[in-house]
Amino acid sequence: MPTGFKGFEEPADWLTFDEIERLVAAFARLGVGRIRLTGGEPLLRRGISDLAARLKALPGLRDLSLSTNATQLVKHAKALRAAGVDRLNISLDTLDGACNKHITGRDTFNAVMAGIHAARDEGFAPIKLNMVAMKGVNDHEIERMAEFAMEHGFILRLIEAMPMGATGRNAQYLDLGPVRDRLVARYGMRAETHELGGGPARYWTTADGRGQIGFITPISQHFCATCNRVRLAVDGTLYMCLGQEERYEFRPLLRDGVSDAELEAAIREAIELKPERHEFLEAPGKIIRFMSQTGG
Repeated sequence: MPTGFKGFEEPADWLTFDEIERLVAAFARLGVGRIRLTGGEPLLRRGISDLAARLKALPGLRDLSLSTNATQLVKHAKALRAAGVDRLNISLDTLDGACNKHITGRDTFNAVMAGIHAARDEGFAPIKLNMVAMKGVNDHEIERMAEFAMEHGFILRLIEAMPMGATGRNAQYLDLGPVRDRLVARYGMRAETHELGGGPARYWTTADGRGQIGFITPISQHFCATCNRVRLAVDGTLYMCLGQEERYEFRPLLRDGVSDAELEAAIREAIELKPERHEFLEAPGKIIRFMSQTGG
Protein backbone atom coordinates (compact mmCIF):
# COMPACT_ATOMS: atom_id res chain seq x y z
CA MET A 1 0.00 0.00 0.00
CA PRO A 2 1.51 3.36 -0.96
CA THR A 3 2.32 5.86 1.76
CA GLY A 4 -0.64 8.12 2.47
CA PHE A 5 -3.13 5.91 0.61
CA LYS A 6 -6.70 7.15 1.15
CA GLY A 7 -8.68 5.19 -1.43
CA PHE A 8 -10.50 2.91 1.00
CA GLU A 9 -14.01 1.67 0.28
CA GLU A 10 -16.77 3.52 2.10
CA PRO A 11 -18.49 1.38 4.79
CA ALA A 12 -21.83 1.80 2.99
CA ASP A 13 -20.32 -0.13 0.08
CA TRP A 14 -19.00 -3.00 2.20
CA LEU A 15 -20.84 -6.27 1.96
CA THR A 16 -22.63 -6.96 5.22
CA PHE A 17 -21.98 -10.20 7.08
CA ASP A 18 -25.40 -11.42 5.90
CA GLU A 19 -24.42 -10.72 2.29
CA ILE A 20 -21.01 -12.37 2.68
CA GLU A 21 -22.57 -15.43 4.29
CA ARG A 22 -25.19 -15.73 1.56
CA LEU A 23 -22.64 -15.44 -1.24
CA VAL A 24 -20.19 -17.88 0.35
CA ALA A 25 -23.04 -20.33 0.94
CA ALA A 26 -23.81 -20.19 -2.79
CA PHE A 27 -20.18 -20.89 -3.63
CA ALA A 28 -20.22 -23.82 -1.18
CA ARG A 29 -23.34 -25.28 -2.79
CA LEU A 30 -21.46 -25.21 -6.10
CA GLY A 31 -18.56 -27.19 -4.65
CA VAL A 32 -16.16 -24.63 -3.18
CA GLY A 33 -14.82 -26.16 0.04
CA ARG A 34 -12.02 -23.78 1.01
CA ILE A 35 -12.48 -20.16 2.07
CA ARG A 36 -9.83 -17.73 3.28
CA LEU A 37 -10.51 -14.48 5.12
CA THR A 38 -7.90 -12.00 3.99
CA GLY A 39 -7.35 -8.33 3.30
CA GLY A 40 -5.94 -5.73 3.66
CA GLU A 41 -6.08 -6.77 7.28
CA PRO A 42 -9.17 -8.83 8.18
CA LEU A 43 -8.75 -8.42 11.95
CA LEU A 44 -9.62 -4.73 11.57
CA ARG A 45 -13.19 -5.68 10.54
CA ARG A 46 -15.36 -5.46 13.64
CA GLY A 47 -16.92 -8.80 14.52
CA ILE A 48 -14.57 -10.85 12.34
CA SER A 49 -14.77 -13.84 14.70
CA ASP A 50 -18.56 -13.83 14.43
CA LEU A 51 -18.28 -13.87 10.64
CA ALA A 52 -15.80 -16.74 10.84
CA ALA A 53 -18.20 -18.78 12.98
CA ARG A 54 -21.05 -18.16 10.54
CA LEU A 55 -18.97 -19.25 7.57
CA LYS A 56 -17.57 -22.28 9.36
CA ALA A 57 -21.11 -23.53 9.96
CA LEU A 58 -22.02 -23.50 6.25
CA PRO A 59 -22.71 -26.93 4.70
CA GLY A 60 -19.93 -28.00 2.38
CA LEU A 61 -17.23 -25.73 3.79
CA ARG A 62 -14.41 -27.98 4.96
CA ASP A 63 -11.54 -25.54 5.46
CA LEU A 64 -11.61 -21.98 6.82
CA SER A 65 -8.32 -20.10 7.03
CA LEU A 66 -7.27 -16.53 7.64
CA SER A 67 -4.36 -14.34 6.51
CA THR A 68 -3.19 -11.61 8.86
CA ASN A 69 -0.30 -9.29 9.62
CA ALA A 70 -0.67 -10.47 13.27
CA THR A 71 -0.62 -6.99 14.79
CA GLN A 72 -4.10 -7.58 16.29
CA LEU A 73 -3.72 -11.31 16.84
CA VAL A 74 -3.06 -11.24 20.58
CA LYS A 75 -6.61 -10.03 21.25
CA HIS A 76 -8.27 -12.13 18.54
CA ALA A 77 -6.48 -15.52 18.58
CA LYS A 78 -8.69 -17.16 21.18
CA ALA A 79 -11.95 -16.01 19.59
CA LEU A 80 -10.82 -17.04 16.09
CA ARG A 81 -9.90 -20.48 17.35
CA ALA A 82 -13.26 -20.82 19.09
CA ALA A 83 -15.02 -19.68 15.90
CA GLY A 84 -13.52 -22.59 14.00
CA VAL A 85 -10.75 -20.99 11.95
CA ASP A 86 -8.57 -23.95 10.95
CA ARG A 87 -5.33 -22.35 9.84
CA LEU A 88 -3.46 -19.06 9.82
CA ASN A 89 -1.14 -17.44 7.28
CA ILE A 90 0.91 -14.68 8.88
CA SER A 91 2.86 -12.06 6.95
CA LEU A 92 6.41 -11.88 8.30
CA ASP A 93 8.98 -10.48 5.89
CA THR A 94 11.82 -10.05 8.37
CA LEU A 95 13.07 -10.86 11.86
CA ASP A 96 14.66 -7.43 12.20
CA GLY A 97 12.60 -4.70 13.83
CA ALA A 98 14.18 -1.89 11.82
CA CYS A 99 13.66 -3.74 8.54
CA ASN A 100 10.04 -4.44 9.51
CA LYS A 101 9.49 -0.73 10.09
CA HIS A 102 11.11 0.06 6.72
CA ILE A 103 8.85 -2.42 4.89
CA THR A 104 5.56 -1.67 6.67
CA GLY A 105 6.06 1.96 7.60
CA ARG A 106 5.11 1.21 11.21
CA ASP A 107 6.89 0.02 14.36
CA THR A 108 4.86 -3.18 14.80
CA PHE A 109 7.47 -5.91 15.10
CA ASN A 110 6.92 -6.68 18.80
CA ALA A 111 3.14 -6.82 18.31
CA VAL A 112 3.56 -9.16 15.35
CA MET A 113 5.82 -11.54 17.25
CA ALA A 114 3.47 -11.53 20.25
CA GLY A 115 0.58 -12.32 17.92
CA ILE A 116 2.42 -15.21 16.30
CA HIS A 117 3.17 -16.81 19.65
CA ALA A 118 -0.37 -16.19 20.90
CA ALA A 119 -1.71 -18.07 17.88
CA ARG A 120 0.64 -20.97 18.52
CA ASP A 121 -0.42 -21.06 22.18
CA GLU A 122 -4.08 -21.27 21.11
CA GLY A 123 -3.29 -24.40 19.12
CA PHE A 124 -3.39 -23.12 15.54
CA ALA A 125 -1.55 -25.57 13.30
CA PRO A 126 -0.10 -25.28 10.84
CA ILE A 127 0.90 -21.64 11.06
CA LYS A 128 2.43 -20.49 7.78
CA LEU A 129 4.77 -17.51 7.71
CA ASN A 130 4.58 -15.61 4.41
CA MET A 131 7.84 -13.88 3.50
CA VAL A 132 7.94 -11.77 0.34
CA ALA A 133 11.61 -12.11 -0.60
CA MET A 134 13.05 -8.84 -1.94
CA LYS A 135 16.53 -8.30 -3.31
CA GLY A 136 18.54 -5.93 -1.19
CA VAL A 137 15.83 -5.67 1.44
CA ASN A 138 15.44 -8.98 3.26
CA ASP A 139 17.00 -11.64 1.03
CA HIS A 140 19.96 -11.93 3.43
CA GLU A 141 17.53 -13.15 6.11
CA ILE A 142 16.09 -16.16 4.27
CA GLU A 143 18.18 -18.79 6.06
CA ARG A 144 17.55 -17.09 9.38
CA MET A 145 13.82 -17.17 8.70
CA ALA A 146 14.01 -20.84 7.79
CA GLU A 147 15.74 -21.64 11.07
CA PHE A 148 13.21 -19.58 13.04
CA ALA A 149 10.30 -21.41 11.41
CA MET A 150 11.81 -24.82 12.05
CA GLU A 151 12.65 -23.96 15.65
CA HIS A 152 9.06 -23.01 16.44
CA GLY A 153 7.21 -25.52 14.27
CA PHE A 154 6.02 -23.03 11.65
CA ILE A 155 6.01 -23.44 7.86
CA LEU A 156 7.95 -20.80 5.96
CA ARG A 157 6.59 -19.72 2.57
CA LEU A 158 8.80 -17.64 0.31
CA ILE A 159 6.92 -15.48 -2.19
CA GLU A 160 8.08 -13.58 -5.26
CA ALA A 161 6.96 -9.94 -5.35
CA MET A 162 4.25 -9.33 -7.93
CA PRO A 163 4.18 -6.09 -10.01
CA MET A 164 0.76 -4.85 -8.86
CA GLY A 165 0.38 -1.09 -8.69
CA ALA A 166 3.28 1.36 -8.38
CA THR A 167 4.40 -0.11 -5.05
CA GLY A 168 4.54 -3.62 -6.47
CA ARG A 169 6.50 -2.56 -9.52
CA ASN A 170 9.00 -0.82 -7.26
CA ALA A 171 9.59 -3.97 -5.21
CA GLN A 172 13.03 -5.50 -5.61
CA TYR A 173 12.05 -8.69 -7.44
CA LEU A 174 14.00 -11.82 -6.50
CA ASP A 175 13.87 -15.02 -8.56
CA LEU A 176 13.27 -17.80 -6.04
CA GLY A 177 14.71 -20.55 -8.26
CA PRO A 178 18.31 -20.07 -7.10
CA VAL A 179 17.09 -19.56 -3.52
CA ARG A 180 15.28 -22.90 -3.62
CA ASP A 181 18.37 -24.64 -5.00
CA ARG A 182 20.45 -23.14 -2.22
CA LEU A 183 18.05 -24.25 0.51
CA VAL A 184 17.65 -27.72 -1.01
CA ALA A 185 21.41 -28.17 -0.86
CA ARG A 186 21.70 -26.77 2.65
CA TYR A 187 18.92 -28.81 4.23
CA GLY A 188 18.83 -31.83 1.92
CA MET A 189 15.20 -31.05 1.14
CA ARG A 190 12.91 -33.29 -0.89
CA ALA A 191 9.83 -32.22 -2.80
CA GLU A 192 6.50 -32.91 -1.09
CA THR A 193 4.04 -35.05 -2.99
CA HIS A 194 0.93 -34.02 -1.03
CA GLU A 195 -0.66 -30.59 -0.78
CA LEU A 196 -0.50 -28.44 2.32
CA GLY A 197 -3.49 -26.17 1.96
CA GLY A 198 -4.63 -26.49 -1.64
CA GLY A 199 -2.89 -23.35 -2.86
CA PRO A 200 -0.11 -22.43 -5.29
CA ALA A 201 2.90 -23.12 -3.05
CA ARG A 202 5.26 -25.95 -3.94
CA TYR A 203 6.56 -27.47 -0.71
CA TRP A 204 9.84 -29.09 0.21
CA THR A 205 10.69 -30.96 3.45
CA THR A 206 14.09 -31.01 5.12
CA ALA A 207 15.97 -34.30 5.17
CA ASP A 208 15.68 -34.53 8.96
CA GLY A 209 11.93 -33.82 8.86
CA ARG A 210 12.36 -30.71 11.02
CA GLY A 211 10.61 -28.32 8.69
CA GLN A 212 8.91 -27.48 5.44
CA ILE A 213 9.42 -24.55 3.12
CA GLY A 214 6.99 -23.49 0.44
CA PHE A 215 7.81 -21.50 -2.69
CA ILE A 216 5.23 -19.29 -4.43
CA THR A 217 6.67 -18.24 -7.78
CA PRO A 218 4.12 -16.28 -9.86
CA ILE A 219 6.88 -14.73 -11.97
CA SER A 220 9.71 -17.23 -12.45
CA GLN A 221 7.53 -20.34 -12.56
CA HIS A 222 3.88 -19.38 -12.77
CA PHE A 223 1.11 -21.77 -11.74
CA CYS A 224 -1.72 -20.36 -13.85
CA ALA A 225 -2.69 -23.75 -15.32
CA THR A 226 -3.64 -25.05 -11.87
CA CYS A 227 -4.88 -21.81 -10.28
CA ASN A 228 -8.14 -22.46 -8.43
CA ARG A 229 -8.54 -19.07 -6.76
CA VAL A 230 -10.88 -16.11 -7.08
CA ARG A 231 -10.97 -13.14 -4.70
CA LEU A 232 -14.01 -11.38 -3.29
CA ALA A 233 -13.32 -7.76 -2.34
CA VAL A 234 -15.10 -6.03 0.52
CA ASP A 235 -17.38 -4.19 -1.93
CA GLY A 236 -18.63 -7.42 -3.53
CA THR A 237 -16.36 -7.37 -6.57
CA LEU A 238 -15.10 -10.82 -7.53
CA TYR A 239 -11.63 -10.69 -9.11
CA MET A 240 -10.67 -13.69 -11.26
CA CYS A 241 -6.91 -13.09 -11.41
CA LEU A 242 -4.36 -10.92 -9.64
CA GLY A 243 -2.78 -10.06 -12.97
CA GLN A 244 -5.84 -9.36 -15.12
CA GLU A 245 -8.85 -7.06 -14.97
CA GLU A 246 -11.73 -9.56 -15.31
CA ARG A 247 -14.22 -9.00 -12.50
CA TYR A 248 -17.87 -9.47 -11.57
CA GLU A 249 -19.99 -7.22 -9.37
CA PHE A 250 -22.12 -9.14 -6.86
CA ARG A 251 -23.24 -6.32 -4.56
CA PRO A 252 -25.95 -5.03 -6.94
CA LEU A 253 -27.38 -8.53 -7.28
CA LEU A 254 -27.41 -9.14 -3.55
CA ARG A 255 -29.11 -5.81 -2.84
CA ASP A 256 -31.66 -6.23 -5.63
CA GLY A 257 -33.08 -9.37 -4.03
CA VAL A 258 -31.66 -11.94 -6.45
CA SER A 259 -32.86 -15.53 -5.87
CA ASP A 260 -30.50 -18.33 -4.82
CA ALA A 261 -30.79 -19.89 -8.27
CA GLU A 262 -29.96 -16.59 -9.96
CA LEU A 263 -27.03 -16.06 -7.58
CA GLU A 264 -25.60 -19.47 -8.42
CA ALA A 265 -26.04 -18.78 -12.13
CA ALA A 266 -24.17 -15.50 -11.70
CA ILE A 267 -21.30 -17.30 -9.98
CA ARG A 268 -21.04 -19.74 -12.89
CA GLU A 269 -21.05 -16.80 -15.30
CA ALA A 270 -18.32 -15.06 -13.30
CA ILE A 271 -16.05 -18.10 -13.19
CA GLU A 272 -16.26 -18.37 -16.97
CA LEU A 273 -14.46 -15.00 -17.09
CA LYS A 274 -11.33 -16.39 -15.41
CA PRO A 275 -8.44 -15.76 -17.84
CA GLU A 276 -5.95 -18.36 -18.98
CA ARG A 277 -3.01 -16.67 -17.27
CA HIS A 278 -1.58 -13.41 -15.98
CA GLU A 279 0.81 -11.20 -17.96
CA PHE A 280 3.15 -9.95 -15.26
CA LEU A 281 6.19 -10.46 -17.50
CA GLU A 282 4.67 -9.31 -20.76
CA ALA A 283 2.77 -6.30 -19.34
CA PRO A 284 4.13 -5.45 -15.87
CA GLY A 285 2.36 -2.08 -15.84
CA LYS A 286 -1.05 -3.45 -16.78
CA ILE A 287 -2.53 -3.72 -13.27
CA ILE A 288 -2.74 -0.37 -11.53
CA ARG A 289 -4.73 -1.51 -8.47
CA PHE A 290 -2.67 -2.37 -5.41
CA MET A 291 -2.50 -5.87 -3.95
CA SER A 292 -4.34 -4.68 -0.83
CA GLN A 293 -7.31 -3.66 -3.01
CA THR A 294 -7.67 -7.18 -4.38
CA GLY A 295 -6.82 -9.29 -1.36
CA GLY A 296 -3.89 -11.62 -0.80
